Amino acid sequence: MHELLCRGARVRVKDCKVEVLTDPAVVSCPYVRAAFKIDRIDREAVKRIVEFKIREYGHFCPHRSLKSDRVVPFGSSEMISSVMGKLLDCAVVVCDGAGSVIAWNPELVQGIGAAMTGLLRTTPIPEVIDRIREMGGDVLGEPRIDQVAAVRKAVEMGFERIAVTVIGPHADTIGELRDLEREEGVKLAIFSTCNTLIPEGYLEYLEMADVVCASASRLVVERIGPRALMQLGIHIPVFILTRLGKEIALEYLKEMRSIVVSRARMPFIMEDKLPEMREEERAHLNDS
Repeated sequence: MHELLCRGARVRVKDCKVEVLTDPAVVSCPYVRAAFKIDRIDREAVKRIVEFKIREYGHFCPHRSLKSDRVVPFGSSEMISSVMGKLLDCAVVVCDGAGSVIAWNPELVQGIGAAMTGLLRTTPIPEVIDRIREMGGDVLGEPRIDQVAAVRKAVEMGFERIAVTVIGPHADTIGELRDLEREEGVKLAIFSTCNTLIPEGYLEYLEMADVVCASASRLVVERIGPRALMQLGIHIPVFILTRLGKEIALEYLKEMRSIVVSRARMPFIMEDKLPEMREEERAHLNDS
């Protein structure tokens, strides 16, 4: 059994069957429109998106693909994998069927993260774990989602420059990760992802990250955006908050065929380009 967030909807997958448990928080999104040809997002649309990932990539199944040519512009796995061996030694990411993964093969990082978002809990799948180990990765002794424990294990394995992804519902662990970084004398590049449902009380943790994806959160755009040293993208802004984050972003941009650079007051947004949330969901987050 696996649970995840998709466009703010809580989804359960059991035996590769999809059940959408709650309404999505997002009603329209430029990325969803471009990638899935879906204009209005409802429970059926969410189910179609998750079923597509199961069908095309084997998510939540023993044959789960760990290689991917799929590229999401300014995606966390794309940025991390592009600088491994240069600015980073390994990455701690989350994979369905394996939980927290310590990966030192950039191809594995991209294969895991290219289409995986918002995983809340997962059940170990031995076939997936075995292939992760064959490809240049490892999991916790008791496979589970625990990014702090996985970073600690990465340090014990001898890695010193470690990327780690943290989704919005688990953003409170970012403080623990910074404490661990100081205790162990290592360098962490923290990527804050899947922030659509981030409550206002968690924004203080996002401020400690190096890279923050706004997802569909107006709170992140308004509160984190002005702190950014750099912004990637307009539809779903990615905010770079630290010098390390900026170094990673600039190294990643070297591989892009064409880019436009302009000075601007942060955040730089175009209202008609941002994802649209349900009004009741937005009001709830503002009050939380």
